[in-house]
Amino acid sequence: MSVYRLTYVMDSGIHGKGLFAKEDIVINTYLGEYEGPVAKRNGSHVLWVFDDDKVVGRSGKNKLRYLNHCRECSAEFDGFELYSACDIKAGEEITINYGEDWDDID
Repeated sequence: MSVYRLTYVMDSGIHGKGLFAKEDIVINTYLGEYEGPVAKRNGSHVLWVFDDDKVVGRSGKNKLRYLNHCRECSAEFDGFELYSACDIKAGEEITINYGEDWDDID
């Protein structure tokens, strides 16, 4: 299974475009890898990951760049790999928690 088979992009009620489930997804399902070139500074669609003692960023180029923030997120990253954090119903938006700096946003 991959991000392309399990998900689609459409307008989001949270912000701009969002990533949605094409079918029911069970907890701990691998959803895909955040792909893109190394990011040297912050910006739209940049994902920062702590890798040992350094921070590495990627500028997203696949559908995962459309993940929106929600405190009660339905997916989480392990490095640059995304997994469902709960069962997700077909048609539901898949969200991640951007971090505590974003907690007052939603």
